[in-house]
Amino acid sequence: MEEKGKSERVVATNEVIARVPGTQEEMQAAVDSCSRAYHSWSETSILTRQIFLRYQMLIKDNIKELAKSITLEQGKTLADAEGDVFRGLVVEHTCSITSLTLGETLPSITKDMDTYTYRLPIGVCAGIAPFNFPAMIPLWMFPMGMVCGNTYLLKPECVPTCTMLLAKMLQDAGAPDGMLNLIHGQHDAVNFICDNPAIKTEYIYEGSINGKRVQSNIGAKNHGGDANKDNTLNQLVGAAFGAAGQRSRALSTPVLVGEARSWLPELVERTKALHVNAANKQSNVGPLISPQAKERVCSLIQSGVDEGATLLLDGRSVKIKGYENGNFVGPTIIAKVTPQMKRYTEEIFGPVLIVLEADTLDDAISLVNRNPYGNGTAIFTTNGAAARKYTHEVDTGQIGVNVPIPVPLPMFSFTGSKQSFRGDINFYGKQGIQFYTQTKTVISQWKAEDATLQRPAVTMPTMGR
Repeated sequence: MEEKGKSERVVATNEVIARVPGTQEEMQAAVDSCSRAYHSWSETSILTRQIFLRYQMLIKDNIKELAKSITLEQGKTLADAEGDVFRGLVVEHTCSITSLTLGETLPSITKDMDTYTYRLPIGVCAGIAPFNFPAMIPLWMFPMGMVCGNTYLLKPECVPTCTMLLAKMLQDAGAPDGMLNLIHGQHDAVNFICDNPAIKTEYIYEGSINGKRVQSNIGAKNHGGDANKDNTLNQLVGAAFGAAGQRSRALSTPVLVGEARSWLPELVERTKALHVNAANKQSNVGPLISPQAKERVCSLIQSGVDEGATLLLDGRSVKIKGYENGNFVGPTIIAKVTPQMKRYTEEIFGPVLIVLEADTLDDAISLVNRNPYGNGTAIFTTNGAAARKYTHEVDTGQIGVNVPIPVPLPMFSFTGSKQSFRGDINFYGKQGIQFYTQTKTVISQWKAEDATLQRPAVTMPTMGR
């Protein structure tokens, strides 16, 4: 990052299309703006905060514009980019805030004494959004935080245009000035958010420090295995190579159990049918986010070959006419991979499918459970007993049964586990409300005889007194 700004590029050509600011003075001004706005916004009626009803409508009305901005900067196909925006409509869940933030009451816990709780905002919150979902993940962050009465500081990674459009739409929906502020940059901006004492919560993708309340979605290694041949192969190809494999929920590590190991040749043939190109109607796989990402992916592919794995399909030499300087890697399949190989232990974040094998379902479960990550897994099967065994015994936070990418809808929460998550409360849904609020408990006693009390009570109140 340049000290006073950062360049943004088209990933299909690596041409600079925009520059964004990134000075310490601008970052501090953004936090100060959030702090000033918090005092009035936190006292605003919860009914008045329902600007998100209009915000949801504006996002839906402009979904194609948002998708085009994602395709330009991030490289997703247009269809995948529209899905990115649509799955970001967790914002719909914020429209239920009046019921989601209801407190609890227990009357008469002892004579004339009641206890009740209610939820209050925390202060200035911050989110550091990753590049792979420029709409969806920011929309997991600031709408939920702000509808709870907080203000928000957001830092997008590498792909700011979509986030800027989302911020403008929020303003058009009627959000007061200062509610949402954006900053840009790389390490300096991340350190600023982590270190600034005015920020009370952080939703980030790496680390947690300085006593803040933190949700941190980190790495992943998503496994899948067992079953119906045609369905399983189609699901594997789509879940592994969609978004060029740049999903923390990409199903990058199939475990072929028993006779399913004979499906490899057909898996390769179906993968060869995918079309690699800059985003257009025929494209299935777009470019990676940067030249550095391409270099890393190619290096990890080579490490698998060097360690003895079998390269069934190699996408490193793909060239796209008219986009020779783009960050393209074609779909790649590596077989005969073992859990000790670097290609397995590291999250590759590219269009690469690594294939492991197991003799039995028990062996597959053991393999998945030994992996330190717990973001998600899937089983493809026509056997209900096998599905139940897998869901009960596998140690990951999210499990799909014949569903390749089991990302929960907003009425639930995103529940990655093990080394895929750091924090104590998960993303969006009911847990998101808990993350962005603090509970206040009031214990109240009004005695009818207080007006005529003759002497002080020096003992603790007990049941029935």
